[in-house]
Amino acid sequence: MSLLIRVLGLTRTSLQSTLTKRKVPRRLISSSHTCYQEENNDTENNKENTIDPSKDRRQIIPVETSIEYMLSSAYKQTYGDDPVWTKYRRNHKGQFPPRKTRKTCIRAGIISCGSPCPICRDEYLILDHRNVKLLEQFISKYTGEILHYSKTGICQKKYKELLIAVIKAKDYGTLTLDVPLREYDYSEWYSEQKQI
Repeated sequence: MSLLIRVLGLTRTSLQSTLTKRKVPRRLISSSHTCYQEENNDTENNKENTIDPSKDRRQIIPVETSIEYMLSSAYKQTYGDDPVWTKYRRNHKGQFPPRKTRKTCIRAGIISCGSPCPICRDEYLILDHRNVKLLEQFISKYTGEILHYSKTGICQKKYKELLIAVIKAKDYGTLTLDVPLREYDYSEWYSEQKQI
């Protein structure tokens, strides 16, 4: 019996030791988080002040300014008679370029890459259905189709804008629309004797 009491006593003490409250260290929560917000605002202001003005694209430029720029001597001096995309060279790792160009060159209104595409690089080049001179540079002279982004090097976002602008320009009539040639099956109209 005494053995049983000893065993029960040992289990009782081990149970008591696991059930007793231990002092768990607690993290103190400070109530001075206004200082943290002020400090955060200071760092944001410093970031805005240190943005390179040549990479800032937050200012919206109207299409009329872009059209005037395309006719100016500054545009002639920069690009000459060549299309905008001819002198651009894609920057990529390795020997072979990736199949797709980057998704976008501009994130949060600031150029986020080292070598932006020809449209994102120049802030005065705006893709719009009224800016016909710029749109014609991305359309093939021979087939009338829009040049692929692998040839022109423009980013995916600007390529989608280009497709929309070209479709709008064709709808508004500012770009000429090439009518596809129809091929007819003349055997339906002529008899077999005349085909000899």
